[in-house]
Amino acid sequence: MSIVTVQLGQCGNQIGFEVFDALFNDSHCPRGLCSKRENEAYQASCKERFFSEEENGVLVARAVLVDMEPKVINQTLSKAAHSGLWKYGQHSCFCQKQGSGNNWAYGYSVHGPRHEESIMNLIRKEVEKCDSLSGFFIIMSMAGGTGSGLGAFVTQNLQDQYSSALKMNQIIWPYGNGEVIVQNYNSILTLSHLYRSSDALLVHENDAVHKICAKLMNIKQISFCDINQVLAHQLGSVFQPTYSGEGSFHYRRNPLGDLMENLVPHPEFKMLGVRNIPQMSENSLAYSTFTWAGLLKHLRQMLISNAKMEEGIDWQVRPPLSGLPPLGNMSVNKETRFNTSIANLVILRGKDVHSADVGAFKDPALYTSWLEPVHAFSVWKTQRAFRKYEKSAALVSNSQSLVKPLDMIVGKAWNMFASRAYLHQYTKFGIEEEDFLDSFMLLEQVIASYCNL
Repeated sequence: MSIVTVQLGQCGNQIGFEVFDALFNDSHCPRGLCSKRENEAYQASCKERFFSEEENGVLVARAVLVDMEPKVINQTLSKAAHSGLWKYGQHSCFCQKQGSGNNWAYGYSVHGPRHEESIMNLIRKEVEKCDSLSGFFIIMSMAGGTGSGLGAFVTQNLQDQYSSALKMNQIIWPYGNGEVIVQNYNSILTLSHLYRSSDALLVHENDAVHKICAKLMNIKQISFCDINQVLAHQLGSVFQPTYSGEGSFHYRRNPLGDLMENLVPHPEFKMLGVRNIPQMSENSLAYSTFTWAGLLKHLRQMLISNAKMEEGIDWQVRPPLSGLPPLGNMSVNKETRFNTSIANLVILRGKDVHSADVGAFKDPALYTSWLEPVHAFSVWKTQRAFRKYEKSAALVSNSQSLVKPLDMIVGKAWNMFASRAYLHQYTKFGIEEEDFLDSFMLLEQVIASYCNL
């Protein structure tokens, strides 16, 4: 089954390019540590999901590119074409001459209705090229105007027009000290609208990815391209093919459906995060060896201590004892430090993958009391290595990890709203105070639900 990717705004288009480039390069990597036949099956599965093929054999990304300024889309098309390996479709782009000025209301209320028909027609044409549609993967940021405002509008339209197709939004959480003064307004409006129309929100925090670039990749002058390549690596490690079941050598057909089934058991809880291990520069990789036991021990501790990378993990954090009431300050400890999960999916790729023991992730203490580990935990595997990593693991988690950043964004937005700062920029495009209050109310409910796990 195929996934149609919708790239929105500057951020969405730049990340989208890196994602397709990573998917292509991985699937055509000659050193997959598996048989030729298995490698061909892996390639075919990746192609079916993310690419169509022209008669001359060139792969074309199953994507629609949308931005309100032409510069980034032109750069993205050019970079893909210059690779000579894959490209974007000739008629898969929509751009205009005037951006959204970092104003969510302008993207949502002006650009959205004005260009709705053109954008939805492009998406419809892309859908018609798929033999079978798994769903939509929508890449966007929350801080600006086009990705966030137009992104929310397009997602809503996809829900109206393709209600049975799954929609996953990959959203970029802005830097805590971002340059856009109204980024907290834009973020709460984006999140609250997506919570109503999307099936899952896959969140990447810019601050966390920046640290990965600095500490694990040893990059001195970090650019957006570096950050986007780390994001693309993480997304590729989730979406590339895996076996459909233990002992099976057939690749799963419906990646989005399987992700949702495993990770979103209730519509109140749809915020997902990704962690990867190992993650390092290619130079370091040549001198490193890993065991499954070591990788999984670190990955589990990253989960329960809410660490985004393997460096600087807090090894003091422990799950509360299963089935026993908390003692002393354990209740405080659980609230402030232990990261309770609703559902976790571990994806293992590489050598001796069938010998990896994931039993430690089945501990009931890791999960909310209303879901048994047998329903809350899943593992996907393939012997086929990812990129140049002999062994690698990804963890997609629906947990409390985003409560703190969400609470901070809501708090900052509320402080501005209480003093009525910059509200006129939104009300002049039809976003009223009631809309803000609705957003605050919905997100406060989301925070409360995650806190009560």
